[in-house]
Order: sequence, then structure tokens, then C-alpha cells
Amino acid sequence: MKIYSLLLLGIFNGAMAQVQQLPELTSENVAKYTRICRENIYKDMKGMYREKGKAMKYPFLAPGSQAYLDMMWDWDSWLSDVALRQILIENGTDKDRQEALAYEEGCVLNFLDFSGLEGYIPEYMMRDDKTGSERRPKNYTDWNMQKPVLAQHAAFIIKNNKGDAEWLRESFFGLQSFENNYLSHYRNEPTGLLFWATDGGIGVDNDPCTFGRPYKSSGSIFLNCLMYKEMLAMVYLANQLNLHEISIQYQQYADEFKASIQKNCWDERNGFYYSVDFNLIHHKPETHGWLHTGGPLSWDCLIQRIDVWSGFLSMWAGIAEPDQAKRMVEENYKNTKTFNSPAGVRSLSKLEKMYTIKASGNPSCWLGPVWINANYLTWKGLVKYGYTEEARDLAKKTIVVLGYDYERYGALHEYYQPENGQPILNKGFQNWNFLVLNMAAWLDGKPVVEEF
Repeated sequence: MKIYSLLLLGIFNGAMAQVQQLPELTSENVAKYTRICRENIYKDMKGMYREKGKAMKYPFLAPGSQAYLDMMWDWDSWLSDVALRQILIENGTDKDRQEALAYEEGCVLNFLDFSGLEGYIPEYMMRDDKTGSERRPKNYTDWNMQKPVLAQHAAFIIKNNKGDAEWLRESFFGLQSFENNYLSHYRNEPTGLLFWATDGGIGVDNDPCTFGRPYKSSGSIFLNCLMYKEMLAMVYLANQLNLHEISIQYQQYADEFKASIQKNCWDERNGFYYSVDFNLIHHKPETHGWLHTGGPLSWDCLIQRIDVWSGFLSMWAGIAEPDQAKRMVEENYKNTKTFNSPAGVRSLSKLEKMYTIKASGNPSCWLGPVWINANYLTWKGLVKYGYTEEARDLAKKTIVVLGYDYERYGALHEYYQPENGQPILNKGFQNWNFLVLNMAAWLDGKPVVEEF
């Protein structure tokens, strides 16, 4: 009987662990987990620092954890740096801030060192990598490059260092080549939108709008929102380098991207911004005879009405009109059946048939789990458009999820279950998770470091 009772108790405790919920969002809990996050992140900060060597000519920032121990990734380095600067204004000395600058600039310069005349730059680098043309695929335009955040990262560093851009001057041609490669070889001419060349290395790994789809067919809202901000960053960088005539061209590109995204990606039916599909057949008399040629296509793309978190990037980027943002918040963000969860923003709506919560790598799971970078970028959009209460709620959720993770396991993880904030994968992941400090600073009314 005693063994039987112990067995039942074990089953009961196991079941309770599965349904255990996050601590309530009381002011006491938020204050407690803010303190826990700050104490641990301040201590772990320099775990991102990596020294130069081999393929890495400059020191750099790594995401942290065993899975990404000595690598540099595109948007990881960028967002990690935004968090790093928050740490430094809260808990750093002038010496600390000066020391960090070499690692920040190194993230940009290492990538630009890989760039050639054609502008191809990979999405990640490893210390033992081949360099430049040795790493570039022969048919490089059939492969994805790194995400368009490199100019944004450079602009962030420069803006936080009193506008000093001279360290970038000799490499600015490589940055222009990178942007021009996107504009020349990854752009759908009828719509003006960018597409992914393949479904690999897209950052949001198995986003159903791209993953498993025909190559060069996905006009990703994620990719195009990033590119709009990238063009604005290029305007800033060119002006800082007194290249004003070049800046005019990039401002024109930025205006074109904003107009194209608003025209093609906004869905009046659902009140949301979506990716679009370019995989259309244009019937022509010379290839199809008389069949279907009497009424040719009058549209250049089809909206993919798949509810993915990256639609909220249109608010982060400042693309959404105020009335559109209102619908996005009221009809989508606040909807607990789709995006809104106790741990934050689901990466894919719970109503989508593809919705899955599981641990996976290559691809990482973006089919529903909560990612802290998605929480952060969505939160920034809420703040930008004046949805203060919603932003406060999301900041509190993020603080409690990560603070509770530290409290129980002594480390952070890569992504989390939406319903109870239980970590799913990759203990020790740091990276953009540290952006919780930026959110906490805003919540406390303290100075907040912002990306460009």
C-alpha cells in the first residue's frame, strides 16, 4: 500500500508540474523577477564576448550557450548588442563601455570582411570558416544571405557613440554592395517586395509562409519590414559619412518599400499584415496558346493569410497606419485564441493548423512557442503607437517568464511554452533574452536603450 501511495503521489506531482502556471503578474512578483533578471544578467554579460582569431579578424558578440559557443549570427548579434548597451548604462563604467565598443564594431566588420564586390554575406560566421569568395556559393543568388540588419546594427553603434562613423568609412562600400545585392537579385519587380531565395537561414526557421514553399516565392513580411528599416539606417549612415547624395537614393528605396508593404501586405479583411506569395503562373499565348489568355492575371501576388507574429513588425518598423495598428491590436494582439498567451506572443496563431509546441533544431520551432525577441519587437511596436497598457502587460509577462526561469533553473532558455512559460530548449541561451532589461527599464521609467 505504501508503494502504491508513493506511486500515486509521483504521478500526481508529475501532472501538477505539467499544468503549473506562471506566477501572477502582481507588482511584488514583477519587482522580484526584475531584480532576479538584473542580478543574473549583469553577472552573465561578458559571456557574450569573444576574442578575434582565425576567420574572425575582430572581437565579436556570440549568442551564448553551448549550442552557439563560438559563432556570430546576424540578427542575434544586433539584438544582443541592444541589450548589452542597456546593461552598460545600468551597471557599467566608462571603461566597460569603451571595452564593449570593439566587440560591437567587430560584429559589423567581421561580416563586411566576408563581403566581395557582389555583396554576398552569409547569415552566420564560425571561427574556422573559409573567408570571402571561398565561402560564397557559386550560384549565390539562389541562396539566402544574412538578414538585412547589418546597417541597422552599424547605425545603432554609431548613434550610441556620439555619431562617430569613421570606423565604418572604408567598409561602407561593402555594406552598399550587400544592400544592392538584395535590391538587384532578391526583389520581385512587379510588387517591389523582397523574397527569400530558399527556406533556409531565414531566422524564423519554419515560418509556414516560407518553410517548405517553392524557392523565390515568399514575399516575407518579416524580411520586408527589416529591409525598410535597413534602408532608413543606410540613409543615416550615408549622412554621417557626408555622403548626402548617396543617402537620397536610399531614402527613395525606403519610401518605395513602405508603399509596397502597405499596398500588398495589408489585409483589410483580417486587420493584419501578412506575407505574400509570388508563385503565380502568367499565361502567355506563346506558351499556352489560346487557353486562359483572354483574361490575364491582374494581380502580382496573393496574400498568405497565415497568422504569424512577424505581422506585428509593421508596427515596430512604423509602416502601419494608426487605424491599421488599432485593428492589429484589438483584433489580433489581444486575442487569446490566436497570439496572446500568458507567456507573451505566440510565434504562430493557436488557430493555425500548423500550430505546434515542441523542441526542435534546424529548424528551430517557430510554430507557436514564445520567443523573447518576438515579445520585445512586438512590445516596441505597442510602445511606438501608444498602446501603453498592452505594452506594460507584455513587459511584465516577459520579466516573469525569464525571472522564473532563472529562479528555477539558474539560466535562460531559447524559447518557451506559451501557456505556462516552461522552457523548451537550449539551457544557457542568452542573446536577445537580455532585452528583458530594456523592457524592465521602460516599465520602471528609467532610461531605455533603443535599436536604430
